[in-house]
Amino acid sequence: MSSGRVSRHARIRTIAAVATICALSAAPLAPQAVAADTPPYSETYRPQFHFTPEKNWMNDPNGLVYYKGEYHLFYQYNPNGNSWGDMSWGHAVSKDLVHWKELPLALSHDDNEMVFSGSAVVDRDNTTGFGTKKNPAMVAIYTSHNKATGIQAQSLAYSTDRGRTWTKYQGNPVIDIGSKDFRDPKVQWYAPTKSWLMTVSLSAEHKVQFYSSKNLKDWKLQSAFGPAGATGGVWECPDLFPLAVDGDKKKIKWVLVVNINPGGIAGGSAAQYFVGDFDGRKFTADDKGTYTPPTGTVVQDFEGTDFGSWTTTGTAFGDGPAAGAVAGQGTVDGFDGKSLANSFHSGDGATGTLTSPEFTVDSSYLNFKVGGGRHPHESGTVMEQGPPPAGTVLADFEGGSYGDWTTTGDAFGTAPAAGTLPNQQEVSGFLGGGLANSYLNGDATTGTLTSPEFTIGKKHINFLIGGGNHPAGSADPTAVELVVDGAVVRSATGKDGEALNWASWNVGDLAGKQARIRIVDDNTGGWGHLNVDHIMLSDTPAQPVSQETSVNLIVDGQVVRSATGANSETLDWASFDLRPYAGKKAKIQVVDMNKAGWGHLLADRFTEADTAAKSVVQRADWADHGKDYYAAVSWEDAPDGKRYMIGWMNNWDYSGAIPTSPWRGAQSVPREMALRTVDGRVRLTSKPVSSLESLRQKRPATASGVTVKSTTKTLIGPAAKGKALDIEATFSLKSADRFGLKVRTGVNGEETVIGYDTTTQELYVDRTRSGAVDFNSTFPGVQTAPLKAKNGKVKLRILVDWSSVEVFGGNGEAVITDQIFPDPASQGVQVFAENGSVKLDQAAVWHLASAHK
Repeated sequence: MSSGRVSRHARIRTIAAVATICALSAAPLAPQAVAADTPPYSETYRPQFHFTPEKNWMNDPNGLVYYKGEYHLFYQYNPNGNSWGDMSWGHAVSKDLVHWKELPLALSHDDNEMVFSGSAVVDRDNTTGFGTKKNPAMVAIYTSHNKATGIQAQSLAYSTDRGRTWTKYQGNPVIDIGSKDFRDPKVQWYAPTKSWLMTVSLSAEHKVQFYSSKNLKDWKLQSAFGPAGATGGVWECPDLFPLAVDGDKKKIKWVLVVNINPGGIAGGSAAQYFVGDFDGRKFTADDKGTYTPPTGTVVQDFEGTDFGSWTTTGTAFGDGPAAGAVAGQGTVDGFDGKSLANSFHSGDGATGTLTSPEFTVDSSYLNFKVGGGRHPHESGTVMEQGPPPAGTVLADFEGGSYGDWTTTGDAFGTAPAAGTLPNQQEVSGFLGGGLANSYLNGDATTGTLTSPEFTIGKKHINFLIGGGNHPAGSADPTAVELVVDGAVVRSATGKDGEALNWASWNVGDLAGKQARIRIVDDNTGGWGHLNVDHIMLSDTPAQPVSQETSVNLIVDGQVVRSATGANSETLDWASFDLRPYAGKKAKIQVVDMNKAGWGHLLADRFTEADTAAKSVVQRADWADHGKDYYAAVSWEDAPDGKRYMIGWMNNWDYSGAIPTSPWRGAQSVPREMALRTVDGRVRLTSKPVSSLESLRQKRPATASGVTVKSTTKTLIGPAAKGKALDIEATFSLKSADRFGLKVRTGVNGEETVIGYDTTTQELYVDRTRSGAVDFNSTFPGVQTAPLKAKNGKVKLRILVDWSSVEVFGGNGEAVITDQIFPDPASQGVQVFAENGSVKLDQAAVWHLASAHK
């Protein structure tokens, strides 16, 4: 999403759709302290068989083409740092899609443009005149992002030496429609019309356009597709290709891949696809029919004149259900009947709750419709701000001066602000009469505010923070940083809102160290400022106040299930799995504690049912159900008509905060794609490229015929331990509710759980205890993918690398890709079963050699 980084940030600032709670980094941002002395490709989290650049930031794969025995991988790259910026095309080549050679920068940003995502072709017939028929040019078709205007247009560059050196076309751009959201061209030769075909995204409109050309320079619009499927974020990096169904070359279908961010199946970034037909001009997706939700017992449909036995606090929900939109609100749709619960009364600034009476859980699922703002519930938050915990105040910014704190630049002025500054939205949540506020003279000013040195003498550093969401390590941060021995070891940023909220760093491991607090405003764009107050040392972490818009299930006083909106006034189905709470007392609570953009929630038709309702996102088709597979595109001209696909193994929710250095960003393993009929429907499936098996070392460690009952046990023994593994396992279903494997187990209870849930018929990956997870609140969690057992058996292929797992279920119809950041010493592999037994028919664990050697 190279292309999306700029416009998406602008869009997020306007809607304040940020879910992180201060993007806290409670572990060091990266193992920088050792990186300088560590040989390349052996750093703590360095992937051993996934492509990474030796240093600096990488995101989308670009320009995937095979030519003269080489697979070319270009990619979005920052030649100048380890965060997004100065977008250019990096370059690597491989003969086998496993061993990669990094080459010099291919296409560089310049004073006028950044080089965003795109594709590459070999112009064999010399339609451009850039080469000759004997020595055809390799032509890159990329999105040029105009730095001055933000306009995105499609441009060309060419190479006549197998992609080693490049010349930008003097006639650029070749398509310019004056849009800031027009990007990521995928070009291929379409033989039936003897012309080039471009598939390109109108990202904000959720559309893909198709253009044709005889010479790559003069393009004619043919048609558009969309909106369709999931539309909760921008559409990016489209790809279009034909595949045989079930290997039958007489039965060809076309696959249109549309990457989306946010709004993916696991949250944030993901790769959606459509199966259909393409006639050379127009793509038509197969009709999947209309959706009928499961029937059940309606417990609240908000059709009465009041809320009945449900109780309210605050003013956000009004005196009763709303008949659609309320004053000042856009059109509300997707609710059932005549009315719904709507917390937009008095606008986004009002807050409140709507709570059901207590009930005994006696059904399997609670289905309901939800819309409005995307502000998820976060554990550890409280509904009302109490007094700060006891401790030592380092700075409260009272008294009219910064005291012995030092400033640079002009963003913070010469003294603390007394609250809201001229032209600023209302600032709230600070204590007393002053705070550090870098909005002085607007967002354009920059500067720092640094504390004197102090000794870390307590377990936590608490502070109030608001303002812009630009994390430390990003190109232009707005961040509070803890500096020890010259290195930033903790950081926090705002959430694109003026309200201050508590953040807390656990600094127990830094006891006795000398440190400084540095408040940094290096950003001149939207939300390019920070609000900070009441920095203190304490043995107790401060609890942030809830800023959620969510529907919560409360059991024993704790939120155990939660759902939020998608920054949309259209309601959609959501579902809570109630089975773990059978027989317990519970309450439903609809919560609006957010005063910023999209600070409201819509809810309707709470229904107890035996099966889960599915949202539009769940009903869409996904190439991967994990958190970390985005910008997925495929190679052109691969041998034997194979279709190989690769994705950026990251997620824009936390991509700038992952704890890696001196590089940031990895690609997935290349995958061979196929169309297969699964449960009567044609689905896109994938498997790791077969050449990956060349890294398997010696004979595998094996196990067979092992029955496991309600326990976890080490698999095979020490021979199966490792940080880079290829695992194949087949289980026979017996009585267990859940079963599977745990990998990277060890230090402090670390584990990444790869399991199968027999009741939901889902594959899942649980990375909540996978190692470093607290650098961003959206990182920990459980990802699931539908997978039906075949003949009573579940087959898994698991690729474990130093900082990732890729899980392929069945014949590749269920795939989950997740980054993990475990301690290097966590190398165990275990087999487990819950609530019953399972039989491990067979397992083989191969150690994988490094592809860097």
